[in-house]
Amino acid sequence: MFAAERRQLILEMVRANGAVSLRELARVVQTSEVTVRRDVRALEAEGLLDRRHGGAVLPGGFTRESGFPQKSHLATAEKTAIADLAAGLVEEGEAIVVGAGTTTQELARRLARVPGLTVVTNSLLVAQALAHANRVEVVMTGGTLRGSNYALVGSGAEQSLQGLRVSKAFLSGSGLTAERGLSTSNMLSASVDRALVQAAAEVVVLADHTKLGTDTMFQTVPTDVITRLVTDEPPAHDDRAATELQALADQGVQIAVAGTSGGGATGGDAVQAGRQPRRDVPLPGPRRGQVPGGPQLRSATVLGESPTGERARVADLRRR
Repeated sequence: MFAAERRQLILEMVRANGAVSLRELARVVQTSEVTVRRDVRALEAEGLLDRRHGGAVLPGGFTRESGFPQKSHLATAEKTAIADLAAGLVEEGEAIVVGAGTTTQELARRLARVPGLTVVTNSLLVAQALAHANRVEVVMTGGTLRGSNYALVGSGAEQSLQGLRVSKAFLSGSGLTAERGLSTSNMLSASVDRALVQAAAEVVVLADHTKLGTDTMFQTVPTDVITRLVTDEPPAHDDRAATELQALADQGVQIAVAGTSGGGATGGDAVQAGRQPRRDVPLPGPRRGQVPGGPQLRSATVLGESPTGERARVADLRRR
């Protein structure tokens, strides 16, 4: 395929999906990610798209949020691996909150197998994934439906979360940096996510490697509030993502890296982002408002924190 043909196909994919990872672009045009990266740079120079860490988006992507159909086709293998690993952090009988997003929807499908679970969510997609789960109670927030991501937002959603206490919050977003934390492109979504965080003793962020190093308009979770990050292993050439993971780990965030079919770390490995000899990654100390050592949660209205324990072994992220 000639360069002009490749670039036209790349442009059509980005226009159709809103955002596409370099990995997916390389697979479709049947060339290397290095070549695709050059094509994306050339298209960006013409103002036809914007580069984002690990992918390409429509111009103006800093302020624009892709809808659910576009997001659902981006980094699908990575989201599946992340959801598999994140589901292992949930104990039987816990009460948790799960935010809106395509990655959290994948997580919800796996949580359907956890008995005695109570899930509080503002996402219709999360609720739908758990609707027929045996012995899983789903609690929906109030609010106004935001059709682009099937989430309930606004003052009704935020007020319904007041006084709530759960063990963990599982959130996704549009971007994640060590400097600013998790962020999103929509003000209403950001406000509800902040309310979800206030209800939880621990905050677990689910973000594939394409979001690492990306910053968007509205901060939802500052870095010092994030307990864990569950992500996939960045491609070998992606030094920026490895640097971002190291910076997050240096600030006390525990990093868990899920392997995909493309290789890398195996699912269930907790990985310290960095290049030092193997060592344990300590959990951050209690966050503001965290209740350590509380009773195991059985409903969304009981205060406390369920014991988690570490199940994954600790390893180093492979030297880039």
